[in-house]
Amino acid sequence: MHDRPVALVTGASQGIGLQIVKDLTAKGFTVLLGSRNFERGEAAAKEVGPDAVALQLDVTDLPSIAAAAARIRTEFGRLDVLVQNAAIATTSENVQSAQEFIAASRPSVVSLDEMRAVWNTNVFGVLAVYQAMVPILRSTPNSRIVNVSSASGSLTMASDPNSPVRLGFEVTYAASKTALNALTVAMAIELEADGIRVNAMTPGSTKTKMNPGGTDTVEEGAAEAVRLATIITEGTSGTFTHATYGALPW
Repeated sequence: MHDRPVALVTGASQGIGLQIVKDLTAKGFTVLLGSRNFERGEAAAKEVGPDAVALQLDVTDLPSIAAAAARIRTEFGRLDVLVQNAAIATTSENVQSAQEFIAASRPSVVSLDEMRAVWNTNVFGVLAVYQAMVPILRSTPNSRIVNVSSASGSLTMASDPNSPVRLGFEVTYAASKTALNALTVAMAIELEADGIRVNAMTPGSTKTKMNPGGTDTVEEGAAEAVRLATIITEGTSGTFTHATYGALPW
C-alpha cells in the first residue's frame, strides 16, 4: 500500500479543482489529478509537482471510471479522500451573460438535451464515480468524500423571496446542484456505518472559466473543500458548508 494518504480530485486540470490539488499536495497527500483530457491533466500535474499524478477520468464515461478505479487499486491500494469537483454549467461554447443563461434555462424553454448533458456530468457522473470508488474508500481507514456543490442549489434559499439566489434558480446547473446535495445526504446515510464522512461545500462566487464574473480567488474557493478533506477523525457528515458563512441550508 502507498505510504502517503491518497486523494482523488475530479475535474482537476484547472480552476478550483487544480487549486484543491495544489493545497492537498502541500498538506502531504499524493493527489490523483482527474482530467477528461489526459494531456491537459499531465500538464497540470507537472505544474503542481511530483506529488500530483495525472489520471485520465471522464465522469460521463463508465469504462474511463472503471479504469481509473482499477489503477488506484493496483498502484496505490488506498483512497483516503474523494473530491467530486467535475461539473459543467452548459455545453455551449458561446459566451453568455448570466441573464442570458438563466433565461435559456427556465423550465418552460430549456433544451432537454442541454439539461441531460449538464446533469450527466453534475449528477450521474458523481454517482458513477462514487459507485466505482466506494469499495476502495471502504477499505481505507478514516476515508472521506467531499462534493463540490453550490449555494445556487439550495432549495431553502431559492424559496425565500428575499434571497439573492431565488431569481437565478434554473433547472440545468442550479437544480443539478440541488440533486447533488440530495446525493450527498443519501451517501452520508449509506456510509455512516462505515465511518466514512460525506459532506458538500460551496466555493462561493469564485472567479473561474465557468464563472468569469466571480469575486473570490481560487484559493478562497478551494479552502472549504481542503478543510473537509483534511479532517481525519472526529468530523461531521452530511453537512453543507462555506468557508466564511459556515453551515448553509439544503
